[in-house]
Amino acid sequence: MLLTAALLLLQTAPAPACATTDAALPANLSAWTASATGFGVNQAVTLDAGDVAKLPDVPAGAKPGGAVMIGFRIATAGRYGVALDQRGWIDVVPGVAGGEALKSAVHGHGPECSSIRKIVRYDLQPGIYRLYITGLDQPRAKTMLLAPE
Repeated sequence: MLLTAALLLLQTAPAPACATTDAALPANLSAWTASATGFGVNQAVTLDAGDVAKLPDVPAGAKPGGAVMIGFRIATAGRYGVALDQRGWIDVVPGVAGGEALKSAVHGHGPECSSIRKIVRYDLQPGIYRLYITGLDQPRAKTMLLAPE
């Protein structure tokens, strides 16, 4: 009986049944469902993935497989998030060439019933950065730079 109770406690709760994906996103993620032409704060873009070996200045620790890279500018210091729609490794590198990836501040998942798989946050100062997403299994990746909370 004790073993049965322990096993029941170890079972995970079933995933919530979602009638519609991305229907109830919080306000700070509402731009996730809109298409943008550029990558900036609260603008979601879908990028074609290529071979990580063909990207310039890939940071150490990048994962093999599909990859995307895009530049962006930060005007105000804060803890910004990078949302991703699939499994992948997210790196943010300061500057326009070379350099080491920044250490992330917080890792998390997207909200339940959303197509956001993960959100990684970085403490960023004003300046130019490059976002690398590596280890992708899909031919395209949707990502968004989230404003500080």
